[in-house]
Amino acid sequence: MSTVRHAEKVPVWKSGIFAVLAFAVIALAISLPLLFRAYLFQPFSVPAGSMVPTLLVGDFFFAAKYAYAPIWGAVPARGDVVVFRSPRDNVTVFVKRVAGLPGDRIQMKQGMLHINGVAVTRERMPNFVGEDPCGERAAAAGTRRWRETLDNGVSYETLDCVDVGFLDNTSVYTVPEGRIFVLGDNRDNSADSRMPSSLGYVPIENVIGRAGMIFFSRKPGKRGQPGDMRWGRIGMRVR
Repeated sequence: MSTVRHAEKVPVWKSGIFAVLAFAVIALAISLPLLFRAYLFQPFSVPAGSMVPTLLVGDFFFAAKYAYAPIWGAVPARGDVVVFRSPRDNVTVFVKRVAGLPGDRIQMKQGMLHINGVAVTRERMPNFVGEDPCGERAAAAGTRRWRETLDNGVSYETLDCVDVGFLDNTSVYTVPEGRIFVLGDNRDNSADSRMPSSLGYVPIENVIGRAGMIFFSRKPGKRGQPGDMRWGRIGMRVR
């Protein structure tokens, strides 16, 4: 004779606890990614070459959104690589390097960056070869590369595609209060604060975060095919 064992009746208070715990676990699983993106880190990709050699087309990186959170009272510093919304439409997202803070005077003279009347220190480096930062015509010979060092110690590389580009000599830009002046590291191939009609000064409140770690990188392929992985760039910090 087969018998049926009756399930043990669970007390109502235990059922309530189980339900609350289950709800908490589900809510946590849903909210953590949202909180991660909203307050800590947000992923971005690089579709254009204005920040070569620092960021290459096909790089994917995290931006630290907490870096300039109002609770910390922090603002971008000269040399920071920042992600921000365009002041033109407040939607398009750019990534550039901060060159000027409120009150600073910025000028380009013969391709050299001047901040408050002083030329930024730079040294010549071996040509940058590959990635077509200035177009295929310059890819084989390479592109002139410089290392700039700001007075706060931040050091980074820039590219110089042509001898006398139309942005190599500019008037003096005086950065207004509440705004920053940004440049692309690929100086002759970047629409940045030197072009008021395209970008101009960036309101500090438009800054989303500071570029952090590259978590994926693939070289663009030809004819719609995926390019080669850049394994050596994964895990690199954006400086």
